[in-house]
Order: sequence, then structure tokens, then C-alpha cells
Amino acid sequence: MKTGTYDIIKEEFARIIKGNALESEKVVIKAAPLSAEEAIGSPEDRDYPLIVGVERLMQAEFKGYRGQAFTDMYGDFSGRLADVMAMDLTNNFRRAIFISSLNAVLRYLGLVTKTIHCRDNEPRQCSHELVRYIEENYGHPKVAMVGLQPRMVEALSGRFELKVTDMDQANIGSEKFGAVIEGPESAPEHLEWCDIAVVTGTTIVNDTISQFRIAKPVVYYGITISGAAKLLGLNHFCYSGH
Repeated sequence: MKTGTYDIIKEEFARIIKGNALESEKVVIKAAPLSAEEAIGSPEDRDYPLIVGVERLMQAEFKGYRGQAFTDMYGDFSGRLADVMAMDLTNNFRRAIFISSLNAVLRYLGLVTKTIHCRDNEPRQCSHELVRYIEENYGHPKVAMVGLQPRMVEALSGRFELKVTDMDQANIGSEKFGAVIEGPESAPEHLEWCDIAVVTGTTIVNDTISQFRIAKPVVYYGITISGAAKLLGLNHFCYSGH
């Protein structure tokens, strides 16, 4: 990721904090990895990355409000908001702390509403709404999906030409609902081919978002990127988040 992306986020976040007189308050932000059950409940389908994959949700709490972020590097953190703002965002763990904290603070201020992962069978409903959203806004495009979300692949593959990439080695080479899951090295080719990209918001944590700032429509999905999408003016879809 180009440092400019986080420079913009930090600058806007600092402006919001100052404008709401939060900069001098001593606040505590705690983040801890959630278990699959805590994060997504008990959906009938058991193939979600939170259940079978290596990623977990980090959850930050700020004045009773929660914000989450997917990451493959997780652990506990407690500190002042000033500590989070001063943190060097040099790995996925630190970026997850920053992004989950951003989501919690913007949720507290009422600037975003979708910062908690949907649960149980809500992901299936969300996927159907994504199909409707794309059809209403983009017609019948060729779709490049970045990040394997099984219900979205299932729904999208039934309505559009679809190519999918994922970073999890366990998924690469497998076939999901008629789509062969390819590795991240295929993303540039898919982006060249597609009319629209549907990209996981986790890219804001795993340092890959810069490659998806392209001259084509990009829809970022999920709760991880809620706060950053607000500050960066990105197209964000999250139907069933809380």
C-alpha cells in the first residue's frame, strides 16, 4: 500500500477527533480476537473464512461502541486513542488495531453504522442484496471478486460472469459454485478483464488496497473497511452488518 492511503485516513481521522474535542480525553481502546462463534454466530453454512480460514476479527471498544476488522495477525491491545494514532502501521496486527479502532470511534460519532459482522444466516441475505445492488447500478457486468466470501460467490456466479482470487492457499485451485479460485497473482489479469471489481474490505488491513484503485467501478464489501471507506470516499457495500 502506498503510504498516502493511510496518510489521508490519519489526517481525516485526526481532524474528526479534534473537531469533536476528543484529542485531550484519556480513552481506552481494547481489541481482542473473536472466536468464530462470537463473530458470526451459528450459520447453517460452515464454509465461511471465519470458521475454516486463518483470519479472525479484531474488535475495538470505544465508549461502549464496537468496531471490527478482519486480520490474520491478531492479539490483545489496550491503550489511549493517542497511542493508536501514533502507531507505525507496519504489519497486519497494527493495521487491524488502527482500523478496528477507527471503526469504533466513527461508530460512536454516528459517522458510520456498519461496524459489526453480520451473524447466523444474514450473510446469505447480504449476498442476494449484493446481486440486486450490482444489477440496479451496473446492469450485467463481468465481475472480478477479490477475497472468497462463499455466499457472495454462490450468488454472483449464478447471475454474472465471475472470476475470483483469494490469498488463502487452502482455497487456491479449488472450485466454488462453478468458479475456480485463483491466487492473488491473477488479480491484475482479472481486473483487466472485468467491468466491475468486488473487493474485500480486508485489503485495507493486509496492505493490498492500492492495486484496486483502478479506473473501473470498485465495490468494497464488509465491515472492515467501513470507516476507511467513509474517509476515503470509497464505494462500500455492507447490507447485513450491525
